[in-house]
Amino acid sequence: MAGHDVMTAQEVVLETSDAVAQYVADFLLEKACAAQGVFRIALSGGSTPRKLYALMAKAGYAERFPWNRTEFFYGDDRFVPADSPDSNRGMVQSILFDHVPVPAKNIHPMPDSGEPDDAARAYQADLQQAYGADTLIAGKPLFDVVLLGLGENGHTASLFPRQPVLEEKTRWVASCVPDDAPHTRLTLTYPAIASSQHVLFLVTGTSKADVLRGVRAGDPAEPASHIRSDGEIVWIIDKGAAGQAEGKTGR
Repeated sequence: MAGHDVMTAQEVVLETSDAVAQYVADFLLEKACAAQGVFRIALSGGSTPRKLYALMAKAGYAERFPWNRTEFFYGDDRFVPADSPDSNRGMVQSILFDHVPVPAKNIHPMPDSGEPDDAARAYQADLQQAYGADTLIAGKPLFDVVLLGLGENGHTASLFPRQPVLEEKTRWVASCVPDDAPHTRLTLTYPAIASSQHVLFLVTGTSKADVLRGVRAGDPAEPASHIRSDGEIVWIIDKGAAGQAEGKTGR
């Protein structure tokens, strides 16, 4: 079905990474304000999301966003302390959450201590409590929006090449130990990401052009090629990442 996989998904090409961040900020504000009840977002790390979070922390934006009924989760994180420069949790906290009136109970960071597999199970339990069920139900998205990036090795979230997590069919959260990147990770799995209303890929820079083409063509060797959504998937990219990739400008 169109829009449910990375090959048929819509593509929005913008001038710069700043424009990508602004587009996504506007998208989140529109969807969150229009939502009935709780709005759940899975956050991403990376340089472009960093720009997004900085925009969301600005006064004009922060005053309009419905923080009190938005629940923030993480698509992945490195299994490091929150004060580590490699922590997505720490980055989002310092750039966004420290500057906006979001209730502490609405922020759900991934655990960063103990055994990684136990931490993954604990985070899944947190998600299940928020979702109101222990198994994913068709027509009931776990997330309203999942934010994703794309690595030069084809990974997204912490779904890295050659790792057992790529075969996970039932768990919502799992640990991953990449063989081509530092740190043990916790990550949402393919099934958890698929239970979403909107999956937004934020991809910027010329270094991503080749892998983006491969994923858009459905190269099975690229972990991001296997992302699905029960709702829509949208690629929001800058001209550098677009390279020779075909796509229409605008929504």
